Amino acid sequence: MKNAQHLKAYVQMHSDNKMAWYLLGKEYYKNGQYGKANYCFNQAGEVYEAFERSKVPAEMLQQYEEGLLESARERQTARLRKRRVLLALMLMLLLLIPAAVAPGIQQGSAGRAAPAANISAVLPETAEEPQVSPQEPISLDFMAVASDAAAGGGGLAAILKSAKTPSATALLGMKRSGKWLLWKKGLPLEATLAKSGEGRIVYQSYNQAACACQPPGPAELKQQGLVWQKQQEELAVLWSALHAYKNIKGAYPEAVQELVRPFPANVLGGITPLMKEAFAPLRSAARGEAPLLSASPQLSGQEAGTPGQEQTGGGRPAAGPGEKLFFKEHLTIIVDKQSYRLAVTSGNVIVRNYPVGLGGDKTPEGEFFIKDKVVNPNGRDNGEFGSRGMQLSDSNYAIHGTNEPGSIGKDESLGCIRMNRKDVEELFAMVPMGTKVQISQGVLPEELVVPEERFPSDSPRNQTNPHKVYHWLN
Repeated sequence: MKNAQHLKAYVQMHSDNKMAWYLLGKEYYKNGQYGKANYCFNQAGEVYEAFERSKVPAEMLQQYEEGLLESARERQTARLRKRRVLLALMLMLLLLIPAAVAPGIQQGSAGRAAPAANISAVLPETAEEPQVSPQEPISLDFMAVASDAAAGGGGLAAILKSAKTPSATALLGMKRSGKWLLWKKGLPLEATLAKSGEGRIVYQSYNQAACACQPPGPAELKQQGLVWQKQQEELAVLWSALHAYKNIKGAYPEAVQELVRPFPANVLGGITPLMKEAFAPLRSAARGEAPLLSASPQLSGQEAGTPGQEQTGGGRPAAGPGEKLFFKEHLTIIVDKQSYRLAVTSGNVIVRNYPVGLGGDKTPEGEFFIKDKVVNPNGRDNGEFGSRGMQLSDSNYAIHGTNEPGSIGKDESLGCIRMNRKDVEELFAMVPMGTKVQISQGVLPEELVVPEERFPSDSPRNQTNPHKVYHWLN
C-alpha cells in the first residue's frame, strides 16, 4: 500500500498524467480494491486501453513506476521538512504570544465565532493524504448530477476543473430516465469533493458498490441536502417568475410583491420567505448587473426562512442569498398524451411528473403558454374545475382540477387537462403566468416525481375572479 499512497500523492499533483493513473489503478487492483482500481483506469483512458491490449515488457512499467515513486518520495520528504519548520515556528509563537481566540474556533467576518463545520465526510481516508487546511473555514456546497457521473467520467471531471469549486462539495445523484434526469426529494448522497490546504481535490465516494469501501456516516449531509433541494425549488420558481414578469410587463419588478398582485395580475400564487430574501440578488442577476453563478446557493437564515439567523448543524449553509442557482433554465410544462403525464421541467431535469386526465384526440397538441391563473374557477373549490385553473393561450382549454378523480389517467375530458387537487394546487404555486406549455406524445417517462412534502401552496388571497363564469372544454 506504500506505493499506492505515493502514486496517489503524485496524481493529485499531476492529475493529467494518464500513465500515473494507470499505475495507481494497478496498485489498487493488486490489493483487491477493485472499485478504486476501475476509477483510476477510467482516468487513464487510452493509456489503459493501450497497455492492457499490448504486450508491454514488465521491466518497462516497473522502471517508469520507480521514477514516479522516487519523484513522489522527494516531494513528500520536502513537504515533511517544511512542515517541521513551520511546526517549530508555531510552537515558538505559542510560547511568546497569548491566545486571543479559543482553540478550534474560527472568527467570522462579522466578528462572531463561525460555527464549526463537520468535515468528517470529506477528510481523506488515511493520515498520509492531504488534510483540509485549518487556517481557512470550510465552505460546504451542494450539486446534483447524474448518479453515474458522480462515480467518475466527464461530469465529475468538469466539477474537479471548476475554479469556483468551494472547499467542500457534496454531490447528490439523480436517476436517469432516457434523456431526462429525475429530481426526487431526498436525492442520494453519492460523493464529496474537498479541497486540501494545498489546493488538491480529495474524493470520497458514498456509494459502497462503486468504491468498495465503508464511507463515513452521511446522515448530516443528507439532511442538509434536503434543505438544499427545497431552496433550489423556491429559487427556480422565483427565477422563472422574474423573466415571466419581464415578458409580460417589459421590465423586471421593483419589488417581490409585484409578482403576487390580485387577479388578473397574479404572476405567482404566492412567495416564500426565502424568495423574499433572494429577490434582490436574483433580480440583479437577471438585469445583468451581477453574475449568476451556477451550482448551488448557500443561503442564510433558518429552514423556515427567517433571514439572518445562522444554524450550525443540519440547517442551510450560511452565505448570501441567491449566490448560486442550480435551475438556470426557466420552468416549462410538458404534457405527454401517451403516458398521461404532466411534467415541470428545467432543461433536461424533471422537477415534477404528475398523472393527468386528458381528452384523447380532443386534447390539442402544440405549444401554448399559461394565459390566466385563477383560484376556484367555479366560485368554489369543489366544482367541476376544482380549486385551481390555468387557461392555455389562444384556446378554450385549461389545466385544472376536477371533481372526478377517477378520470385521472383516462381520456374522459372534452380536451382539458385534469389533475388531482394537491397536484394542481402545487403546480399553480410553482409555475408563473406566461409559462410555456408543450403538448405532445411519447416524450415523458411514466415514473412519477411527486414528493410527499409539497411546494408551499396555501390558498392565495385575491386570486379569484368573481366577474367571470368559466366554460372551459372540461
